Amino acid sequence: MGPEWVSIIALVALFVIGTLLPINMGALAYVAAWLVGVYSLQLSEKEILAGVSGDLILTLIGVTYLFAIAKNNGTVDLIVRSAVKAVGGRVALIPWVMFFVTALLTAIGAASPAACAIIGPIALGFAARYKINPLLMGMFVVHGAQGGGFSPISIYGTITNSVMKDNNLPSSPMTVFLASLAVNLLMAVVLFVVLGGRRLMSLRADDIDGDIDGDIDGEVGGEELTEEVHHGGVGVLTRGTGTIAATRTQALGVKRDQVLTLVAFTLVAVIALAFDKNIGFVSITAAVILAMLSPIQHKDAIKQVAWPTVLLVAGVSTYAAVLTEAKAPEFVGGWAAGLGAAIVGALVLCYVGGVVSAFASSTALLPVIIPIAVPLIANGGIGAATFVAALAIASTIVDVSPFSTNGALMLANRPDTISEPVYYKQILTYSVIVVIAGPLLVWAALILPGW
Repeated sequence: MGPEWVSIIALVALFVIGTLLPINMGALAYVAAWLVGVYSLQLSEKEILAGVSGDLILTLIGVTYLFAIAKNNGTVDLIVRSAVKAVGGRVALIPWVMFFVTALLTAIGAASPAACAIIGPIALGFAARYKINPLLMGMFVVHGAQGGGFSPISIYGTITNSVMKDNNLPSSPMTVFLASLAVNLLMAVVLFVVLGGRRLMSLRADDIDGDIDGDIDGEVGGEELTEEVHHGGVGVLTRGTGTIAATRTQALGVKRDQVLTLVAFTLVAVIALAFDKNIGFVSITAAVILAMLSPIQHKDAIKQVAWPTVLLVAGVSTYAAVLTEAKAPEFVGGWAAGLGAAIVGALVLCYVGGVVSAFASSTALLPVIIPIAVPLIANGGIGAATFVAALAIASTIVDVSPFSTNGALMLANRPDTISEPVYYKQILTYSVIVVIAGPLLVWAALILPGW
């Protein structure tokens, strides 16, 4: 059996085990990289480890560290409060506020699950209060997270652009970002029309209760909250057995810390984009400066860095390098191209990305699925930017699945107005529709017109 088959079988085993068992797929990928690399490809351990992208790991640490500080000092809460106040009592606008706020959070560097974990409970609390369809509200949050998730300074965007660069593909960060935003926005429009959004347009609220403090002092979704305030004014709000992501800061420190954090976000974006500086170095520098200005409040922020995600990406990136060394991408790409037309192979790869990602990690899949497309891009005449955008969107739009982190978060934070079995069935049904129609939609919208 050739090394390309060994590496592909190991990849399948990796995803199956990572899906069935609660084991970080990055750890599994390291094991697979070591076994396949040493015993099938006769690589040295140093050669295997050379596949890790230090740039990518630093970016993940830097942006999630910065976002943890923004969450701790109430800047995230400020963004949500300000956005909700802007609707002026119009109930129909609440889902759209949640969509765009979540998109903003992921666009500025928040991990998609983190953004959904913060906005999800708030959004579904509004769904219960104003009789908004819970599926509509929950999926708006997930699609918002995915819509903003491919900005040039986001985690998904950084991974995608890094993989393109490593594979000598001409990158177009804004093409991938805008395509993802457009597709997810289209999905949101369809959901709004189908799930009762037009009925909401005639409803108004005397007080939108968009000031999150109003919910914090009383109820969210009809359940009482208890608050524990710690040093630095940071509070954790508990609801039953769950937790609502919310923060409090002392009155004298709120405005200064939040203004400084917003300035930091702006400077990170400007320096990284306008001056072409490494986003990892820039973001971790901003995070360290903010931590130095409020050392007691942010002393535990480093613990909130997405370390499981770092392990996930590091491991899968390493295995992706082993796959490349085994010539697996060329092998699969050649098979897809041999189906009769590169355009058919492109559709097949979009479905592979969508189906796998519905049950596994999108973050882990992106470094694997993009290199597989290289032969089709090189030999099939398909534009690199649009093909990668299609693959990236097909692999992430399915994160509405209850088996994915984002979909599971929406299920876990269901409002009391709907039972868990009913809500699970709704999310599962919608995710099946997305898995079936999503890859075909992005293929038809992005790849087919240029063929």
